[in-house]
Amino acid sequence: MEAFKIALDKLQFQKDLISWFAEEKRDLPWRRTSDPYQIWISEIMLQQTRVDTVIPYYKRFVEKFPTLRDLAEADEEILLKQWEGLGYYSRARNLQAGVKEVAEKYDGIVPASRKEISSLKGVGPYTAGAVLSIAYGIPEHAVDGNVMRVLSRILLIEEDIAKPKTRKIFEEAVTELISHEDPSSFNQGLMELGALICTPTSPKCLLCPVREHCAAFHEGKQHELPTKTKAKKNKAVQYAMLAILYGKSVLMEKRPSTGLLANMWQFPMIELTEEVLPLEIEEQLSENFQGVVSNAEKITSFKHVFSHLTWNVDGYIAKGQNLNVPSHMKWVTAEELELLPISGPVQKMKAVLKQRGDV
Repeated sequence: MEAFKIALDKLQFQKDLISWFAEEKRDLPWRRTSDPYQIWISEIMLQQTRVDTVIPYYKRFVEKFPTLRDLAEADEEILLKQWEGLGYYSRARNLQAGVKEVAEKYDGIVPASRKEISSLKGVGPYTAGAVLSIAYGIPEHAVDGNVMRVLSRILLIEEDIAKPKTRKIFEEAVTELISHEDPSSFNQGLMELGALICTPTSPKCLLCPVREHCAAFHEGKQHELPTKTKAKKNKAVQYAMLAILYGKSVLMEKRPSTGLLANMWQFPMIELTEEVLPLEIEEQLSENFQGVVSNAEKITSFKHVFSHLTWNVDGYIAKGQNLNVPSHMKWVTAEELELLPISGPVQKMKAVLKQRGDV
């Protein structure tokens, strides 16, 4: 890291970045508090999710769980319902687990050391640094994709940012560059710069407050950085999603307590290896439930993309009678369905059913 230490005027860089952030920062709800609990919530929500999407979720979440102990004591199903639609539901469960640790081990006070806060469930190096610097004003690095993109250009770092070991280079860079007088504005300034100016494509270099410090700009390489290998193509899986109706109720199943969408509720699903006819669906379900499933009809098809997986879903509606329903399933009314935490793909199916007047 010797090259950038010599090439960069650290104090001027800090001043230019922090001054720009003070003038241009967006008015975001989590920037109106110094409560480490609420800042922690915002940072978890912002992982892999756009700011505009997070804002209403954050407001509702903090209103529902205003204190750390409120979240620690919350029923998981209520927690998941509050998180419904944000995706990556393990974030919510890990957040609650971490909050419970704070309530039990630290008397409800979020620890102010990297070692202690990093030991909490779901708190990685970035979240730890963000909470410590923003809530407590401690000069700790908080390196995410935005920050790596910005610094790869400013410092002309050409290592592949998709490789985990490369993050260490950027963490060392931030540790070297960070303002000890205002680490909160420095770290948030880097993040804001990546969000508004130093974007993945077409960076707005002419508007950049630290352009004079940017090695990539001076060498005309800003469009070539960061170096990032492409991720592997998602695996695609075909499913039949089944709305089985009985009177004014619909059958729902709870997913396993571990793995993708853990503990969320969904319409029963069957993985398909080939295209099937509604009659085949009826026969398979009648056999599975040891009852009668009839009037199967395909009503929708849609795709849902996860970070590592794509679901191609065919949605069916059918009538059920005398079904032997296992313990992880239950019949629910339309009113009860509204209270269950359901994931994005299930919401798509539910929307079709509501439009048809089936639920």
